[in-house]
Formats: sequence, structure tokens, C-alpha cells
Amino acid sequence: MTARSSGTIILAATLGFAFLYLPIALLVLYSFNASRLVTVWGGFSTKWYAAMLENQSLLDAAWVTIRVGAVSATVALVLGTMAALALVRYGRFRGRGLFVGMVSAPLVMPEVITGLSLLLLFVALEWARGYWTIVIAHITFSMAYVAVVVQARLISFDTAIEEAAQDLGAPPLRAFFEITLPLIAPAMIAGWLLAFTLSLDDLVIASFTTGPGATTLPMKIYSSVRLGVTPEINAVCTVLIGAVTMGVIIASLSIKRETYPDRRRPGMVS
Repeated sequence: MTARSSGTIILAATLGFAFLYLPIALLVLYSFNASRLVTVWGGFSTKWYAAMLENQSLLDAAWVTIRVGAVSATVALVLGTMAALALVRYGRFRGRGLFVGMVSAPLVMPEVITGLSLLLLFVALEWARGYWTIVIAHITFSMAYVAVVVQARLISFDTAIEEAAQDLGAPPLRAFFEITLPLIAPAMIAGWLLAFTLSLDDLVIASFTTGPGATTLPMKIYSSVRLGVTPEINAVCTVLIGAVTMGVIIASLSIKRETYPDRRRPGMVS
């Protein structure tokens, strides 16, 4: 590779990352702006974070978002893990292709289509839209991500460990809970964090499936921005960015730990 081509790649990468992350950096910077005008720097201040904590409607929306994310991620973890076990452990079975398609569909389906189809389902069933319909909607698309993460771990799992436990007298169910489950736990944690993060920043699907008294934080931010951006909204977005970033980092570290386990240095005694 020549020096000119290397320089071109570095320049293109720099411009690409600047295009993606510079607006986010400016948003975070102006959340500490003392001026109410978001485009005019008036000095450093944290008063907008204090104002955010005094805004009851924002706090209520944040609490709804956290509850929806925790419940939907937990249910998605159970269902996604069961789907991954079925795909890896049971080999080929009748309807496997359809099952794989149903599990993978939420990964590629546009959010508008998913939200609209769920809305039509809830209307047909005459379910009152609110907190639980958002939870069901988030479970629908987040369990697919859990299934992918856990399935990747199960594919590389050494089943000889389970077989050895059963040879020593452990029933299959006990071998699963005492051997398999602890070994795939990091992948399950990563899947839960990804599901929680996806639920945390979802706007489109929640907008279709919400009802009175079930406004999530992204929906609250969107409705507020339509009337004009304020430093208080910048502060809320900064907190949301931090929460999502932490979730993604922890999930990535969990996946990396599963993929590249710590290797003891030569000479170390276990």
C-alpha cells in the first residue's frame, strides 16, 4: 500500500467518523451551556441537568422507559435463549426453516412495518394500548438479537462437558443449570444488555404501540424538540447517550470475553 493510498484511507475514515460523531459531541458540549440559546455559548454550567431533575414529566417518561426496557429485556432473554437452544441443540426438525425465518425477521424488518403490524394486531384484539403493548412490541424485536448472541456462544460450546457431568450421574436438567448455564452466562448478559439498550432508544415502534399514560423518554424528547431544542433537552439526550454507550460497551466486553477467554501465562499455577 502506497503512502498516498494510506493517506486517502485515513482522510476518508476521519471525515466519516467526524460526520457520525461530531454532532453528538456538539450536543453533549452544549448541554453544559449556560445560555438558553443552544447555538450561542454562554459559559460552562450544569444548571440544565438540575432543571432536568426537576422536570417531573421527563422523570416520569424516564421511569416508564426503564421499566419497559428491564421487563422486555428479561422476557426477551428467556425467549431468545430458548430459541437459540432449539436451533443449536435440536439440529434439523420439521419447520426449522420457518422457525429461523421468524426468529431472524425482526432483525431485517423496517421498524415502521413492525410497529404498524403490531398496531393492527392490538386493534384487532381490542387491546388497550399502553405500557404492556410497548413491552410486547419491544420483546418482539429484541428477542431476535438475544437469540443471535446466545446462538453464537452455543455453537462454540463444548458439549463434552455436559456429557461428562451426565456420565457422573447428573440428570440432564441439572447438568444444564449447573454446567451449561454458567458457561453461557456472559453471552446471556450481553444479550440482555443489547435488548435493554435497543428498548431504551426505540422511538418508532413505541410510537405505534403506545397509549395514554405510557410515554417513553425518546417520545418525550421527540415531542419537545418539535417545539424547539433547549439545553435541557440536550442534557436529557446526553444522559441517554451515556446510558446507551455504557450498555453497548459492557455487552461488547462480555462478548469479547466469551470469544477470547483469558489465557493463563506459562508457569502460572491454577
